[in-house]
Order: sequence, then structure tokens, then C-alpha cells
Amino acid sequence: MVELKRIYWSRRSLRLAYSAVIVWLSASVVLALMPNANVSARLGTSSVADIFRGIFDDVLAAVALLGLFIVGLTVAAVIIRARDVRRRDPVRRFTRQQRREGMARAGGQCEMEAGFRRRCSRPAEHGDHFYPWSKGGSTSLQNFVAACARCNRAKSARIPSPGQQERLERRRRDYVVSDSAVSVGERQRLR
Repeated sequence: MVELKRIYWSRRSLRLAYSAVIVWLSASVVLALMPNANVSARLGTSSVADIFRGIFDDVLAAVALLGLFIVGLTVAAVIIRARDVRRRDPVRRFTRQQRREGMARAGGQCEMEAGFRRRCSRPAEHGDHFYPWSKGGSTSLQNFVAACARCNRAKSARIPSPGQQERLERRRRDYVVSDSAVSVGERQRLR
């Protein structure tokens, strides 16, 4: 659970940082292109080339620090993605035995969340990786979640939040006999 929280929030903060940088970059460029006192002072004494050079220098000064920050964020994202690829389980599909056990554990009903944080009432058609395979989730019974087609498509390859994990484990306590089968989510070790 602690690992999922760390992974979830680090990826969330990386996305938020990207969004903040894009907003900051856009605002900096717009403000640098807006007419100010320097441009009006240059209009009377400078040529057109000098005016454009001054505007270019203003824009460059506004985005120089942001450029370094964007490079840092990009490097972090590339490292995270490379680690995800190295974590991928060589086996992507669940075995028939895992699928049979996972569906029996769920009683043939979708285990995902529907509205108001309750269990989806549709029949399960798919075996989904709770922690996505593409992000290093293992192909094991602990990471198996029975899902209907709609919930499986809606979840896609997103990492579920720690709250979703807690709620699924809490719901499983109602219909799973063994305490060991209640936990959900497993990630491959880094190779």
C-alpha cells in the first residue's frame, strides 16, 4: 500500500509540475510580447530590427529558467518510463487457472467501483491488472481484478489511487473468505 501511494503521488506531482510549467511558460511569453515602456522608448530611436531583437531578448529571458525546468521534468519522466519497461512482467496474460480463481473469488461480478464508491453490479468479463501491466504490474492473482468491459475500458492503463485500493480491499472483505486474498495490487521487482 505504501509503495502504491508513493508511486501514485509522485506521478501526480510530476503531471502537476508539467501543467504549472506550461501555464508559467505561456504567461511569460504573453507578458514578454506585450508592449511596455522599453518598446515605446525604442520605437522613436531604434530600427525595426532592434525592436524585434529587444522583444526576442525579453522572451528568451522569460523562458530560459523554464527551459531548464522542463528539461529536468522530461529527464525524470524518461527515467520513470524506462524503469516501468524494465519492471514489466514477461507474461502479460493471466493463465486460465488465475482467471478461473480470480473470477470465482469475485463471484462472477465486476469488482471495480461504480457511482458513489459502490461495487459495479455488471457481470465480470475481463481479468484486469489492478496495477497496470504497462507500468510494471505483475501478472499474478494478487494483481487480478475481475472487471466488466465498461470498467476495464474506463480504468485503462491508469494507476489507481490509494483510496481506490483501500475501498476495493474493504469491499473484498464482504465476499472473500480468506484474509490473504483480500489484498490487491502487486508490482514486479526492478530487474
